[in-house]
Parts: sequence; structure tokens; C-alpha cells
Amino acid sequence: MLRQFLIALALTTGPALAQDVSFGSIEADTSAPVEVAADSLSVNQGDGSAVFTGNVVIGQGEMRLSADKVTVEYAQGGQDRIKSLHAVGNVTLVSGADAAEAAEGVYQVETGQVTLSGQVVLTQGRNVLTGDKMVVNLATGAAQVDGRVRSVLQPGGGQ
Repeated sequence: MLRQFLIALALTTGPALAQDVSFGSIEADTSAPVEVAADSLSVNQGDGSAVFTGNVVIGQGEMRLSADKVTVEYAQGGQDRIKSLHAVGNVTLVSGADAAEAAEGVYQVETGQVTLSGQVVLTQGRNVLTGDKMVVNLATGAAQVDGRVRSVLQPGGGQ
């Protein structure tokens, strides 16, 4: 058992360019309303954006995104449809038991795609995966990690 674990660990900690993983114990409902809470809000009618700052928490269904600052870009035609969310500073994305941390994150609401960048750390139970960039499809739960990828897998199914 130990030998199998060491072989698996050796195979997953090398200088990989990309690694496909799953994210979230359930598929996220990308059509659910997006709820935002923050310490302050600044709206720019000129460019159709809003900036939330201070303890920003965004929820959509079971998914949670938190950051120090989030800029919301609205789709053409007004503030009834969000096009994207750009989060910076202490970014955390949580879905089910999975959590990912990064320096920056962009959520394309219409496509359900989240891109995290800057020292990405994905935690799934006791297993940890790090990389430079992670792209998550919230509709399917599929994710890809790029850059210098490193995995630490716990034997026994993460017990």
C-alpha cells in the first residue's frame, strides 16, 4: 500500500503542465440568482460597473466566492444581468467540500466559468493540489490546473 502511494505521489508531483480535476461535490446552478454582500459599494453608471469592497461574499446556489474586492461588469442593457465578476485579494471559491484559494479570480456568469490565478491552492478533503492557474466549469464541475502543478494525495481515500 505504501509503495503504491509513493508511486502515485511521484507521478503527480512532477513538473506537469496541466492536470484535469473535478471541483465541487455537486454541479453548480449557474442560472440561480447571484447574491453579493460587502462592506461598501461604488457604482459607475458611465462604464456599467459596480465595485464591492471589504469582506465581499458572493453566493450562487451552493457556490460561494469571497474576496477583498470584486468588480461587477454588467451585460449590455443595464444592471439586470451580470456579465462577469472580477475578484482580487484573498480570493476563495467554495463548492460543497472543495475549496480553492488564489490571488485573483474571474467568474464569467453567462458561461459558468471561473478562472483563478496566482498561487492557486485546491483542497479536497485532505488532498491538496497547487498550480499557477485553475479554470473551473461550474455547470459540470470539471476543472483544469495549469502551470507548475503539485499534488499531495492522502492514502485511504482522504480519511
